Amino acid sequence: MRVLGIETSCDETGVAIYDTEHGLLADTLHSQVAMHADYGGVVPELASRDHTRRLLPLIDEVLDQAGMSRHDIDAIAYTAGPGLVGALMVGASTAHGMARALGIQVLGIHHMEGHLLAPMLEDEPPAFPFVALLVSGGHTQLVRVDGIGCYTLLGESVDDAAGEAFDKVAKMLGLDYPGGPRVAALAENGDPKRLRFPRPMTDRPGLDFSFSGLKTHTLTTIREFERRHELDDQARCDIARAFEEAVADTLAIKCRRALEQTGLKRLVVAGGVSANVRLRARLDEQCRKQGARVFYPRGRFCTDNGAMIAYAGAQRLAAGERDEIGQMKAVPRWPMDSLESPKDQESPKG
Repeated sequence: MRVLGIETSCDETGVAIYDTEHGLLADTLHSQVAMHADYGGVVPELASRDHTRRLLPLIDEVLDQAGMSRHDIDAIAYTAGPGLVGALMVGASTAHGMARALGIQVLGIHHMEGHLLAPMLEDEPPAFPFVALLVSGGHTQLVRVDGIGCYTLLGESVDDAAGEAFDKVAKMLGLDYPGGPRVAALAENGDPKRLRFPRPMTDRPGLDFSFSGLKTHTLTTIREFERRHELDDQARCDIARAFEEAVADTLAIKCRRALEQTGLKRLVVAGGVSANVRLRARLDEQCRKQGARVFYPRGRFCTDNGAMIAYAGAQRLAAGERDEIGQMKAVPRWPMDSLESPKDQESPKG
């Protein structure tokens, strides 16, 4: 089965083709970062319009990469949520329109399930069961994964997600959008011994996260440096480093607890923040100490992309799931633990 995957949940238009026998055949991505940078964040209406403008040319591009025509596609998977409703509607309407015209199956996919399964596209995919840390945009979650659709939420952020905290701290430091990579770049020149920020909610049991207090601590530190007229370039680097270290340590501590609690020895880390070098170093070190193994998607599949939607769609379509033609799904808020396992689930192919 050759599945066209479409991702339009936020500010990236991703398209890919996944073949259940031969793996990923082609993928392409257009980022809207430059367009939204002037506004300091994503403008939903502009995002929707850009998806409308880009999506069909990108579909033609991946078909050309794969040496296929539209009539060679067996099914279409699209991101149905969570995300910006206008952006989701662009992908959903395009997918359903193409499916109706071609007489093929179509299925809406959960965005975070796509991220969770992205490491399955690698040469050595993780086997079920495993613990997954999902750190993507407005989501920070720990999930026990026993199979596709077999998800048990272990912990999540009770306020700001890690990605949101990165973006807000970037604004505090006067950095441009997108904030996360810019904070990480600034932190590279920071002195790790000058400042130490708190590791929120690690002094109590449980697997939930809270980054609001860390964000406030960072703002208080910046204002104190300003009051003393000491907020120079080095101070900004040191603050960024202390913040990044605190986030990485907090996530690593919670992952250690999740592995201990479940007794599992495999950890999957996915989503945009999973590309952070310091976080990966912490998790690699932590898993070595626990005798566990950690799995990541390749760099370009950490952020939103069509390949993860094509893969997740292929697994569910192969098990017999599909949308009714014309019944598009666009769900801005969609708890992942509400998903069900495909009835005819088989071991996924990497």
